[in-house]
This record gives sequence, C-alpha cells and structure tokens, in this order.
Amino acid sequence: MSVLIRPVEPADHAAVARLTVAAYEADGQLKGEHGYADVLADVDSRVEHGEVLVAVDVGTKAVLGSVTFVLPGTRYAELSEAGEAEFRMLAVDPAAQGRGVGAALVEACVARASELGCSAVVICIRDGLATSAQRLYQRRGFVRAPELDWSPLAGVLLRGLRLSLAG
Repeated sequence: MSVLIRPVEPADHAAVARLTVAAYEADGQLKGEHGYADVLADVDSRVEHGEVLVAVDVGTKAVLGSVTFVLPGTRYAELSEAGEAEFRMLAVDPAAQGRGVGAALVEACVARASELGCSAVVICIRDGLATSAQRLYQRRGFVRAPELDWSPLAGVLLRGLRLSLAG
C-alpha cells in the first residue's frame, strides 16, 4: 500500500470526521468525554485554525488518516511556545492501522515544522494510550517532557512529549 500525504480537501471532511472519531473510540479515548467527539468531527474549524493533513491510499484514493498541525497562539495549540510546532488529533482509520499511516503523518508534521524553522515539535498523549502510539513516537525520537503534562478534565492526564529539531 502506497500512501500520499496532502492537505485536506473539502470533499475529505466527512471521511476525516468519521475516521477520527472511530479511531479515538477504538482506543477508548472518548469514554466519559462529553463533547470531545464533536471537537474531533469539526473538520471545518480545524482547517480554519490549523493545517489538516490527510493520508490517502494512492490506489483507492481512500482517506486512511489525518492530523492537525498547529503553531503557538492558534486555537488548537495546547503546548507549543514560540518557535515550536505541535500536532493534534492524529488518527488512523482502525481498518488501516499497523500499515505505517500514522508514521507517515508524523513525518509530514516534522517536515512541516522543519520547513517553518521550528526548534521542536511538542505533542501530548493521553496517559494509558495504546503502546503502539507510544512506540511510534519513541521511534521517531520524541522524549517525555513532564513539564508539559496537563489535565483538561478531572481524571484525564495528558503526558507531554518533545522532539527537538536540528537547527
């Protein structure tokens, strides 16, 4: 399977909304989360306030995954400071997981941050997130950054990770 990473197009919005919610549900990340599925599904707002990238199967043209890349001071930025970038809402359709789609989306975000001259990419993952996601970030060189840990809701801990980029 060959994957193309490109900016989201309006025709992709419904697929991105569906697969993002499905991926978060499959990981158990929406249990007790009132309203977060609506945030994940609001692709129009994500496009307005960040860069949404999609992974598309070159052969079938099916949207397999997506991610939202943001800079500090924008609506969806949670951790990044001046000179840094972050990505949010990385999701791979459960039917396409394990095929390198997530890694390709991470690489696209790192490349975009490098292109913009950022010094680091920061992200957060939910405590207890599937080990496959943790391995993906570890393999790419992300390291724990406990100073970035935070809690958006009672009982939800988000752990910070940072990837330093070469100058």
